[in-house]
Amino acid sequence: MGALSHLRVLDLSRVLAGPWSGQILADLGAEVIKVERPGSGDDTRAWGPPFLKDADGENTSEAAYYLSANRNKESVTIDFTRPEGQKLVRDLAAKSDILIENFKVGGLAAYGLDYESLKEVNPELIYCSITGFGQTGPYAMRAGYDFMIQGLGGLMSLTGRPEGDEGAGPVKVGVALTDILTGLYSTVAILAALAHRDHDGGGQHIDMALLDVQVACLANQAMNYLTTGAPPKRLGNAHPNIVPYQDFPTADGDFILTVGNDGQFRKFAEVAGQPQWADDVRFATNRARVANRAELIPLIRQATVFKTTAEWVSQLEQVGVPCGPINDLAQVFSDPQVKARGLAIELPHALAGTVPQVASPIRLSKTPVEYRSAPPLLGEHTLEVLQGVLGLGAAHVAALKEAGVI
Repeated sequence: MGALSHLRVLDLSRVLAGPWSGQILADLGAEVIKVERPGSGDDTRAWGPPFLKDADGENTSEAAYYLSANRNKESVTIDFTRPEGQKLVRDLAAKSDILIENFKVGGLAAYGLDYESLKEVNPELIYCSITGFGQTGPYAMRAGYDFMIQGLGGLMSLTGRPEGDEGAGPVKVGVALTDILTGLYSTVAILAALAHRDHDGGGQHIDMALLDVQVACLANQAMNYLTTGAPPKRLGNAHPNIVPYQDFPTADGDFILTVGNDGQFRKFAEVAGQPQWADDVRFATNRARVANRAELIPLIRQATVFKTTAEWVSQLEQVGVPCGPINDLAQVFSDPQVKARGLAIELPHALAGTVPQVASPIRLSKTPVEYRSAPPLLGEHTLEVLQGVLGLGAAHVAALKEAGVI
Protein backbone atom coordinates (compact mmCIF):
# COMPACT_ATOMS: atom_id res chain seq x y z
CA MET A 1 0.00 0.00 0.00
CA GLY A 2 1.33 3.40 -0.98
CA ALA A 3 1.53 6.28 1.47
CA LEU A 4 -1.44 7.99 -0.25
CA SER A 5 -3.47 4.88 -1.12
CA HIS A 6 -6.38 6.17 0.97
CA LEU A 7 -6.87 9.18 -1.33
CA ARG A 8 -8.75 9.79 -4.57
CA VAL A 9 -7.61 12.55 -6.94
CA LEU A 10 -9.73 13.99 -9.76
CA ASP A 11 -7.26 15.27 -12.37
CA LEU A 12 -8.89 17.69 -14.82
CA SER A 13 -5.53 19.08 -15.92
CA ARG A 14 -3.64 18.54 -19.14
CA VAL A 15 -0.19 19.05 -20.69
CA LEU A 16 2.48 19.02 -17.94
CA ALA A 17 2.30 21.01 -14.67
CA GLY A 18 -0.98 19.51 -13.44
CA PRO A 19 -0.38 16.00 -14.79
CA TRP A 20 3.11 16.02 -13.22
CA SER A 21 1.57 16.71 -9.82
CA GLY A 22 -1.08 14.06 -10.41
CA GLN A 23 1.55 11.49 -11.37
CA ILE A 24 3.53 12.14 -8.18
CA LEU A 25 0.40 11.58 -6.11
CA ALA A 26 -0.40 8.45 -8.16
CA ASP A 27 3.12 7.09 -7.69
CA LEU A 28 2.64 7.52 -3.94
CA GLY A 29 -0.45 5.35 -4.08
CA ALA A 30 -3.37 7.72 -4.66
CA GLU A 31 -6.15 6.71 -7.02
CA VAL A 32 -5.95 9.35 -9.77
CA ILE A 33 -8.85 9.67 -12.19
CA LYS A 34 -7.78 11.64 -15.28
CA VAL A 35 -10.78 13.30 -16.94
CA GLU A 36 -10.25 13.90 -20.67
CA ARG A 37 -12.19 15.17 -23.66
CA PRO A 38 -13.90 12.41 -25.65
CA GLY A 39 -12.18 11.80 -28.97
CA SER A 40 -8.98 13.78 -28.42
CA GLY A 41 -8.03 13.74 -24.73
CA ASP A 42 -4.99 15.43 -23.25
CA ASP A 43 -3.31 17.71 -25.82
CA THR A 44 0.01 15.95 -25.31
CA ARG A 45 -1.32 12.65 -26.66
CA ALA A 46 -0.76 14.17 -30.12
CA TRP A 47 2.52 15.97 -29.32
CA GLY A 48 4.75 13.79 -31.44
CA PRO A 49 6.83 12.43 -32.96
CA PRO A 50 8.26 10.58 -31.21
CA PHE A 51 5.44 8.13 -30.52
CA LEU A 52 5.59 4.84 -28.65
CA LYS A 53 6.17 2.03 -31.14
CA ASP A 54 4.42 -1.34 -31.15
CA ALA A 55 6.07 -4.76 -31.51
CA ASP A 56 6.26 -4.29 -35.31
CA GLY A 57 8.05 -0.96 -34.99
CA GLU A 58 5.00 1.04 -36.07
CA ASN A 59 3.88 4.21 -34.29
CA THR A 60 1.05 3.86 -31.79
CA SER A 61 -1.30 6.71 -30.84
CA GLU A 62 0.68 7.44 -27.66
CA ALA A 63 3.17 10.34 -27.83
CA ALA A 64 6.31 10.14 -25.69
CA TYR A 65 5.39 13.53 -24.16
CA TYR A 66 2.08 12.20 -22.84
CA LEU A 67 3.79 9.06 -21.55
CA SER A 68 6.11 11.16 -19.35
CA ALA A 69 3.47 12.41 -16.92
CA ASN A 70 0.49 10.08 -16.71
CA ARG A 71 1.35 6.64 -15.33
CA ASN A 72 -0.67 5.03 -12.55
CA LYS A 73 -3.78 6.99 -13.61
CA GLU A 74 -7.23 5.96 -14.82
CA SER A 75 -8.49 7.71 -17.98
CA VAL A 76 -12.17 8.66 -18.11
CA THR A 77 -13.63 10.60 -21.04
CA ILE A 78 -16.33 13.12 -20.13
CA ASP A 79 -17.65 16.08 -22.14
CA PHE A 80 -18.35 18.49 -19.29
CA THR A 81 -19.46 21.27 -21.61
CA ARG A 82 -22.78 19.37 -21.44
CA PRO A 83 -25.02 19.26 -18.37
CA GLU A 84 -24.89 15.46 -18.12
CA GLY A 85 -21.09 15.60 -18.18
CA GLN A 86 -21.02 18.34 -15.56
CA LYS A 87 -23.09 16.15 -13.27
CA LEU A 88 -20.66 13.27 -13.69
CA VAL A 89 -17.70 15.47 -12.75
CA ARG A 90 -19.60 16.93 -9.77
CA ASP A 91 -20.47 13.43 -8.59
CA LEU A 92 -16.83 12.35 -8.91
CA ALA A 93 -15.68 15.48 -7.06
CA ALA A 94 -18.11 14.66 -4.26
CA LYS A 95 -16.29 11.34 -3.83
CA SER A 96 -12.75 12.73 -4.20
CA ASP A 97 -10.21 14.19 -1.79
CA ILE A 98 -8.29 16.35 -4.26
CA LEU A 99 -9.05 18.05 -7.57
CA ILE A 100 -6.34 19.41 -9.89
CA GLU A 101 -7.20 21.72 -12.79
CA ASN A 102 -5.34 24.12 -15.08
CA PHE A 103 -8.11 25.92 -16.93
CA LYS A 104 -8.00 29.68 -17.43
CA VAL A 105 -9.21 31.79 -14.50
CA GLY A 106 -12.97 31.40 -14.21
CA GLY A 107 -13.06 28.80 -16.98
CA LEU A 108 -14.71 26.08 -14.93
CA ALA A 109 -17.23 28.41 -13.26
CA ALA A 110 -19.27 28.39 -16.46
CA TYR A 111 -19.81 24.66 -15.93
CA GLY A 112 -20.41 24.84 -12.19
CA LEU A 113 -17.10 23.09 -11.57
CA ASP A 114 -15.20 25.91 -9.84
CA TYR A 115 -14.12 25.65 -6.21
CA GLU A 116 -17.01 27.69 -4.83
CA SER A 117 -19.50 25.37 -6.53
CA LEU A 118 -17.79 22.10 -5.68
CA LYS A 119 -17.12 22.90 -2.02
CA GLU A 120 -20.90 22.97 -1.61
CA VAL A 121 -21.07 19.28 -2.55
CA ASN A 122 -17.78 18.38 -0.84
CA PRO A 123 -16.54 20.77 1.89
CA GLU A 124 -13.51 18.52 2.44
CA LEU A 125 -12.30 18.89 -1.16
CA ILE A 126 -8.78 20.24 -1.73
CA TYR A 127 -8.99 22.09 -5.04
CA CYS A 128 -5.69 22.99 -6.76
CA SER A 129 -5.86 25.54 -9.60
CA ILE A 130 -2.76 25.93 -11.80
CA THR A 131 -2.58 28.89 -14.17
CA GLY A 132 0.09 30.97 -15.86
CA PHE A 133 -0.29 34.02 -13.65
CA GLY A 134 -2.55 33.11 -10.74
CA GLN A 135 -6.13 33.99 -9.84
CA THR A 136 -5.42 37.70 -9.21
CA GLY A 137 -3.40 40.55 -10.68
CA PRO A 138 -3.39 42.36 -14.04
CA TYR A 139 -2.18 39.28 -15.96
CA ALA A 140 -4.62 36.82 -14.39
CA MET A 141 -6.68 36.37 -17.55
CA ARG A 142 -3.67 35.75 -19.79
CA ALA A 143 -2.67 32.32 -20.98
CA GLY A 144 0.76 31.34 -19.70
CA TYR A 145 3.14 28.74 -21.10
CA ASP A 146 6.45 27.45 -19.81
CA PHE A 147 8.62 29.03 -22.53
CA MET A 148 7.14 32.50 -22.19
CA ILE A 149 7.30 32.30 -18.38
CA GLN A 150 10.99 31.35 -18.56
CA GLY A 151 11.43 34.60 -20.47
CA LEU A 152 9.06 36.88 -18.55
CA GLY A 153 10.12 35.42 -15.20
CA GLY A 154 13.79 36.21 -15.70
CA LEU A 155 15.27 32.74 -16.15
CA MET A 156 16.34 33.34 -19.75
CA SER A 157 18.20 36.51 -18.74
CA LEU A 158 20.46 34.18 -16.73
CA THR A 159 20.70 31.27 -19.17
CA GLY A 160 22.92 31.31 -22.25
CA ARG A 161 26.36 32.50 -23.23
CA PRO A 162 27.45 35.88 -21.88
CA GLU A 163 27.35 39.02 -23.99
CA GLY A 164 30.46 39.29 -26.13
CA ASP A 165 30.85 35.52 -26.55
CA GLU A 166 30.07 33.76 -29.82
CA GLY A 167 26.47 32.59 -29.73
CA ALA A 168 25.54 35.03 -26.96
CA GLY A 169 21.88 35.51 -26.16
CA PRO A 170 19.01 34.13 -24.11
CA VAL A 171 18.42 30.37 -24.10
CA LYS A 172 15.57 28.42 -22.54
CA VAL A 173 16.16 25.36 -20.39
CA GLY A 174 16.01 22.13 -22.41
CA VAL A 175 12.98 20.76 -20.56
CA ALA A 176 9.80 22.59 -19.48
CA LEU A 177 11.33 23.23 -16.09
CA THR A 178 8.83 25.87 -14.96
CA ASP A 179 5.94 23.47 -15.58
CA ILE A 180 7.71 20.69 -13.71
CA LEU A 181 8.62 22.92 -10.76
CA THR A 182 5.01 24.13 -10.63
CA GLY A 183 3.87 20.51 -10.51
CA LEU A 184 6.27 19.88 -7.62
CA TYR A 185 5.19 22.98 -5.67
CA SER A 186 1.54 22.08 -6.33
CA THR A 187 2.14 18.64 -4.83
CA VAL A 188 3.72 20.19 -1.74
CA ALA A 189 0.75 22.56 -1.40
CA ILE A 190 -1.72 19.68 -1.76
CA LEU A 191 0.06 17.65 0.91
CA ALA A 192 0.08 20.69 3.22
CA ALA A 193 -3.66 21.15 2.68
CA LEU A 194 -4.19 17.45 3.43
CA ALA A 195 -2.26 17.82 6.69
CA HIS A 196 -4.43 20.80 7.64
CA ARG A 197 -7.61 18.88 6.76
CA ASP A 198 -6.52 15.92 8.86
CA HIS A 199 -5.72 18.19 11.82
CA ASP A 200 -8.42 20.87 11.69
CA GLY A 201 -10.91 19.62 9.10
CA GLY A 202 -12.09 21.20 5.86
CA GLY A 203 -10.76 21.52 2.35
CA GLN A 204 -9.37 24.64 0.72
CA HIS A 205 -8.51 26.27 -2.59
CA ILE A 206 -4.88 26.32 -3.78
CA ASP A 207 -3.85 29.07 -6.22
CA MET A 208 -0.67 28.06 -8.09
CA ALA A 209 0.93 30.17 -10.85
CA LEU A 210 3.78 29.37 -13.21
CA LEU A 211 5.12 32.92 -12.85
CA ASP A 212 5.10 32.77 -9.04
CA VAL A 213 7.02 29.50 -9.11
CA GLN A 214 9.52 30.74 -11.68
CA VAL A 215 10.31 33.87 -9.66
CA ALA A 216 10.53 31.88 -6.42
CA CYS A 217 13.01 29.49 -8.05
CA LEU A 218 15.37 32.28 -9.08
CA ALA A 219 16.75 31.62 -5.59
CA ASN A 220 20.23 33.06 -5.07
CA GLN A 221 20.07 35.02 -8.34
CA ALA A 222 16.93 36.81 -7.15
CA MET A 223 18.71 37.67 -3.92
CA ASN A 224 21.79 38.79 -5.85
CA TYR A 225 19.52 41.40 -7.46
CA LEU A 226 17.43 42.28 -4.40
CA THR A 227 20.48 42.89 -2.22
CA THR A 228 22.34 45.01 -4.79
CA GLY A 229 19.82 46.45 -7.23
CA ALA A 230 22.01 45.17 -10.09
CA PRO A 231 20.39 42.53 -12.34
CA PRO A 232 22.67 39.48 -12.74
CA LYS A 233 23.92 38.83 -16.26
CA ARG A 234 24.26 35.64 -18.27
CA LEU A 235 27.45 33.77 -17.44
CA GLY A 236 27.05 30.76 -19.70
CA ASN A 237 27.90 27.74 -17.58
CA ALA A 238 29.69 29.77 -14.93
CA HIS A 239 28.40 30.48 -11.41
CA PRO A 240 27.85 34.07 -10.28
CA ASN A 241 29.16 33.50 -6.76
CA ILE A 242 31.63 30.60 -6.99
CA VAL A 243 34.83 30.17 -9.10
CA PRO A 244 35.77 27.80 -10.66
CA TYR A 245 32.30 26.34 -11.10
CA GLN A 246 31.68 25.68 -14.81
CA ASP A 247 32.61 23.54 -17.81
CA PHE A 248 36.15 23.20 -19.09
CA PRO A 249 37.61 21.60 -22.24
CA THR A 250 39.50 18.31 -22.00
CA ALA A 251 41.62 16.30 -24.42
CA ASP A 252 38.52 14.47 -25.68
CA GLY A 253 35.55 16.69 -24.84
CA ASP A 254 34.42 18.69 -21.82
CA PHE A 255 33.84 18.20 -18.11
CA ILE A 256 32.25 20.11 -15.27
CA LEU A 257 34.35 21.33 -12.37
CA THR A 258 32.51 22.50 -9.24
CA VAL A 259 34.96 23.78 -6.65
CA GLY A 260 32.91 24.62 -3.59
CA ASN A 261 35.58 25.84 -1.17
CA ASP A 262 39.20 26.91 -0.89
CA GLY A 263 40.40 23.48 0.25
CA GLN A 264 38.95 21.90 -2.86
CA PHE A 265 40.61 24.56 -5.00
CA ARG A 266 44.01 23.73 -3.50
CA LYS A 267 43.49 20.03 -4.26
CA PHE A 268 42.40 20.84 -7.82
CA ALA A 269 45.45 23.04 -8.36
CA GLU A 270 47.71 20.20 -7.23
CA VAL A 271 46.07 17.68 -9.58
CA ALA A 272 46.35 20.25 -12.39
CA GLY A 273 50.07 20.53 -11.75
CA GLN A 274 49.71 24.17 -10.72
CA PRO A 275 49.95 24.15 -6.90
CA GLN A 276 51.09 27.79 -6.87
CA TRP A 277 47.55 28.89 -7.80
CA ALA A 278 46.32 28.10 -4.28
CA ASP A 279 48.87 30.50 -2.77
CA ASP A 280 48.39 33.29 -5.31
CA VAL A 281 46.58 36.17 -3.59
CA ARG A 282 44.41 36.55 -6.70
CA PHE A 283 43.08 33.00 -6.38
CA ALA A 284 43.60 31.87 -2.77
CA THR A 285 40.01 32.54 -1.64
CA ASN A 286 36.68 32.24 -3.40
CA ARG A 287 36.10 35.99 -3.02
CA ALA A 288 39.43 36.62 -4.76
CA ARG A 289 38.70 34.06 -7.47
CA VAL A 290 35.32 35.65 -8.21
CA ALA A 291 37.00 39.07 -8.46
CA ASN A 292 39.74 37.68 -10.71
CA ARG A 293 37.59 35.28 -12.73
CA ALA A 294 38.81 36.72 -16.05
CA GLU A 295 42.43 35.89 -15.19
CA LEU A 296 41.91 32.46 -13.62
CA ILE A 297 39.53 30.80 -16.07
CA PRO A 298 41.90 31.02 -19.10
CA LEU A 299 44.69 29.54 -17.00
CA ILE A 300 42.50 26.59 -16.01
CA ARG A 301 41.40 26.07 -19.62
CA GLN A 302 45.03 25.88 -20.72
CA ALA A 303 45.64 23.13 -18.13
CA THR A 304 42.51 20.99 -18.57
CA VAL A 305 43.07 20.20 -22.27
CA PHE A 306 46.01 17.93 -21.45
CA LYS A 307 43.92 15.17 -19.84
CA THR A 308 40.83 13.28 -20.99
CA THR A 309 37.48 13.72 -19.30
CA ALA A 310 37.79 10.28 -17.69
CA GLU A 311 41.25 11.12 -16.35
CA TRP A 312 40.07 14.36 -14.78
CA VAL A 313 37.01 12.73 -13.22
CA SER A 314 39.05 9.83 -11.81
CA GLN A 315 41.91 11.93 -10.44
CA LEU A 316 39.72 14.64 -8.93
CA GLU A 317 37.31 12.14 -7.37
CA GLN A 318 40.28 10.54 -5.58
CA VAL A 319 41.05 13.83 -3.79
CA GLY A 320 37.42 14.80 -3.15
CA VAL A 321 36.96 17.54 -5.74
CA PRO A 322 33.43 17.45 -7.24
CA CYS A 323 33.38 17.08 -11.01
CA GLY A 324 31.68 15.11 -13.73
CA PRO A 325 31.25 14.50 -17.46
CA ILE A 326 28.66 16.16 -19.70
CA ASN A 327 26.50 13.24 -20.83
CA ASP A 328 23.90 12.93 -23.54
CA LEU A 329 20.80 10.93 -22.62
CA ALA A 330 22.18 7.69 -24.06
CA GLN A 331 25.17 8.07 -21.76
CA VAL A 332 22.90 9.00 -18.84
CA PHE A 333 20.84 5.82 -19.07
CA SER A 334 23.94 3.65 -19.54
CA ASP A 335 25.69 5.22 -16.54
CA PRO A 336 26.39 2.61 -13.85
CA GLN A 337 24.95 4.77 -11.06
CA VAL A 338 21.76 5.43 -13.03
CA LYS A 339 21.46 1.70 -13.69
CA ALA A 340 22.17 0.79 -10.07
CA ARG A 341 19.40 3.14 -8.92
CA GLY A 342 16.95 1.62 -11.43
CA LEU A 343 16.01 4.95 -13.01
CA ALA A 344 14.75 3.34 -16.23
CA ILE A 345 11.86 0.91 -15.82
CA GLU A 346 9.29 -0.78 -18.05
CA LEU A 347 5.57 -1.31 -17.57
CA PRO A 348 3.12 -3.52 -19.50
CA HIS A 349 1.29 -1.59 -22.23
CA ALA A 350 -1.81 -2.59 -24.17
CA LEU A 351 -0.58 -1.35 -27.57
CA ALA A 352 3.17 -1.79 -27.38
CA GLY A 353 3.62 -4.76 -25.04
CA THR A 354 5.78 -2.65 -22.76
CA VAL A 355 6.42 1.07 -22.30
CA PRO A 356 9.63 2.58 -20.89
CA GLN A 357 9.34 4.97 -17.97
CA VAL A 358 11.67 7.07 -15.85
CA ALA A 359 11.44 5.93 -12.24
CA SER A 360 10.29 8.22 -9.47
CA PRO A 361 13.21 9.68 -7.50
CA ILE A 362 11.25 9.27 -4.25
CA ARG A 363 12.56 6.41 -2.11
CA LEU A 364 10.41 5.70 0.97
CA SER A 365 11.52 2.88 3.25
CA LYS A 366 8.07 1.81 4.51
CA THR A 367 5.73 2.92 1.73
CA PRO A 368 7.71 2.74 -1.52
CA VAL A 369 6.50 4.14 -4.81
CA GLU A 370 4.28 1.72 -6.70
CA TYR A 371 4.33 1.25 -10.47
CA ARG A 372 0.84 -0.16 -10.92
CA SER A 373 -0.02 0.72 -14.51
CA ALA A 374 1.22 2.38 -17.68
CA PRO A 375 -0.14 5.75 -18.81
CA PRO A 376 -3.71 4.86 -19.81
CA LEU A 377 -5.24 4.75 -23.25
CA LEU A 378 -7.86 7.42 -23.87
CA GLY A 379 -11.01 6.48 -21.98
CA GLU A 380 -9.56 3.13 -20.94
CA HIS A 381 -11.26 3.22 -17.53
CA THR A 382 -14.48 5.14 -18.29
CA LEU A 383 -16.79 2.18 -17.77
CA GLU A 384 -14.89 0.93 -14.72
CA VAL A 385 -14.93 4.31 -12.94
CA LEU A 386 -18.52 5.28 -13.75
CA GLN A 387 -19.79 1.91 -12.58
CA GLY A 388 -17.36 1.31 -9.72
CA VAL A 389 -17.09 4.80 -8.24
CA LEU A 390 -20.44 6.34 -9.17
CA GLY A 391 -22.47 3.12 -9.21
CA LEU A 392 -24.02 3.78 -12.63
CA GLY A 393 -25.75 0.87 -14.30
CA ALA A 394 -24.65 -0.53 -17.65
CA ALA A 395 -27.73 0.88 -19.40
CA HIS A 396 -27.09 4.39 -18.02
CA VAL A 397 -23.45 4.27 -19.15
CA ALA A 398 -24.49 3.01 -22.58
CA ALA A 399 -26.97 5.89 -22.92
CA LEU A 400 -24.27 8.43 -21.99
CA LYS A 401 -21.96 6.94 -24.59
CA GLU A 402 -24.68 6.97 -27.23
CA ALA A 403 -25.32 10.63 -26.48
CA GLY A 404 -21.61 11.48 -26.82
CA VAL A 405 -21.26 12.58 -23.19
CA ILE A 406 -18.51 10.01 -22.53
